[in-house]
Amino acid sequence: MRFIVLLLFFRVTPLLSQALLDTAVEPKVMVAVHYGAGWTGGDLVNRYGYINLVGFSGGFKFKNNWFVQTDASFLFGSQVKLKGFLSAITDSYGNITDINGDPAAVNILCRGVSANIQVGKIVPLSKFQRNSGLMIHLGAGYLNHRIKIETQTQVVPMIELNYKKGYDRFTTGLGMMQFVGYAYMARHSFYNFYGGFYCIEGLTRERRTLYFDQPNVPVPTKTRLDILVGIKLGWFIPFYTTQKDYYYEY
Repeated sequence: MRFIVLLLFFRVTPLLSQALLDTAVEPKVMVAVHYGAGWTGGDLVNRYGYINLVGFSGGFKFKNNWFVQTDASFLFGSQVKLKGFLSAITDSYGNITDINGDPAAVNILCRGVSANIQVGKIVPLSKFQRNSGLMIHLGAGYLNHRIKIETQTQVVPMIELNYKKGYDRFTTGLGMMQFVGYAYMARHSFYNFYGGFYCIEGLTRERRTLYFDQPNVPVPTKTRLDILVGIKLGWFIPFYTTQKDYYYEY
């Protein structure tokens, strides 16, 4: 009987220690990678459709569960909505020819970058998981987007090198981002993640002075409101700190 009691004691004690440990709110260095799926709004909806984003973030969470971090994302997609975009260099058969007079395979893509500094907080939903819970943050920084014209190995003189700038619709400006979701950070677990809904807004301007496909139309100079709304999922590695040492766990 004593053997059974001792066995239960040694099996239960680590679990109790883990439960007590999870109740503590600890400072953490957070490094994360993420993927997001987004849909355009505002002025951006007239130019692009569905947009993906991948990126990373790094920051520090304090004992009171407030955190600061930097976040950077690469935006990419294949839904460009501009009608007749390359019609001026398309022949009557609907082809764009390369330097040898052969039909060229031309891809029109969306590319961009979003980078910002964020402030947020994790609101615990359980007293046994004080480092996990509702994750809310907002930030401000930089946003750009452009149209990428890709010709693979073929050479199409009218859309090569600096000529691409006459078509790319390069746009930059102030970017803002908000996020609401859930974050899970376990002390001894590989599965540390977050997920939720995000919104990116940009107060941007067109940076080119002439569009080759619309040479008689002035480039707009007004401030644009570009919006991207979607879902973002991330996986992060928290670096736990104590008064005596520093260590991290996968």
